[in-house]
Amino acid sequence: MPKSHSPKQQSAKAANKLEQDDACINTAEREQARRSANMAAIHGKDTKPEMVVRKWLWGHGFRYRLNHPRLPGKPDIVMRKYRTCIFVNGCFWHGHHVSLTTASSPKGEGSDILLTSSECCKIPKTNRDFWVKKIQRNKERDLKVQKELALMGWHSITVWECELKPNHQERTLQSLAYTLNKIFLQDHSVKHYEIPEEEPMMAAEEMLDN
Repeated sequence: MPKSHSPKQQSAKAANKLEQDDACINTAEREQARRSANMAAIHGKDTKPEMVVRKWLWGHGFRYRLNHPRLPGKPDIVMRKYRTCIFVNGCFWHGHHVSLTTASSPKGEGSDILLTSSECCKIPKTNRDFWVKKIQRNKERDLKVQKELALMGWHSITVWECELKPNHQERTLQSLAYTLNKIFLQDHSVKHYEIPEEEPMMAAEEMLDN
């Protein structure tokens, strides 16, 4: 025969369950608030990775402008001498190495975006759909900006946050300098024009014979 509980015990049990549910909700809310605060603290300008690149370039004799308002995307670093824009991208915000695919919605309503996290860009489980769509928009905008810059005759270089970690930083920056110098030489190389050969002039003897 199942054990029966008195109304008082049932009420206490229900109250305890409500407290546990509230605790779970509060924990989720606190986690969401913490994540939102962390994201809000990340600024688009003067980020730590960007400052590393800027300091290294300046120390090695490269001169630049910042966030040129007349160029598409307001590039982080603009190097007019090299006709090059440098974007220092955060791996999470710009979806570094993530895999984006589109699949038909199981409900038959349009399609769903499937995103596979990478080592340096892990999508949060909380509010995942929001982050997937945001990262997709960022990647599409990045590509659009680079195409617009190319049409204007500008080169684009992307330096990723993960490439500036201590064990990769020097190699990444040396590679950046090499690429800049290569671009400069290619754009300013002397073009050799061949003078078309003309028909040889008639010798004086030939003119007298005629």
